[in-house]
Amino acid sequence: MARKEIVLGVTASIASYKACDIIRDLSQEGFGVTVVMTDDAKEFITPLSLAVLSRNKVYSGMFTEPESWDIEHIALSDKADVILIAPATANMINKLASGICDDVLSATVLAAKAPVLIAPAMNTAMYEHPITQENIAKLKKIGYTFIGPQEGKLACGKRGIGCLADVEDIVREVKRILR
Repeated sequence: MARKEIVLGVTASIASYKACDIIRDLSQEGFGVTVVMTDDAKEFITPLSLAVLSRNKVYSGMFTEPESWDIEHIALSDKADVILIAPATANMINKLASGICDDVLSATVLAAKAPVLIAPAMNTAMYEHPITQENIAKLKKIGYTFIGPQEGKLACGKRGIGCLADVEDIVREVKRILR
């Protein structure tokens, strides 16, 4: 059986450091992992850390010098058995629901035929905002799957819903989707 490939999208959230654990656990399960990160995510975690753990190039810029003549976001969407966005910010969720693809991650998702799993992580106010909730419902309606967020201590110091789902639960959901 061919190894399943996960394209992991990382967005600009304080929870982006958990992408390291997600990569480690997916790799231990035998999955290949290729990371696509937004430029703003680099403010929270370095591409080098993600590349070392995934043992793959990390993609981020829409207009970086290509290593091959493949159109990167199309090639990434073609190779994905699952696209996992963890953490997913309100910005990314709302962009996807609107069909905006102004970065390599959103363009990859828009071009994908693979299942998309989204693990939100954001402040409670942003998560509960009617626009975010409407867009989550819109994405669910077209077949995207969501895991979390869960309640816990947020970056602002308050407790509320908005924490990234547990890494183990995210990996378990990837495996469920691939069954």
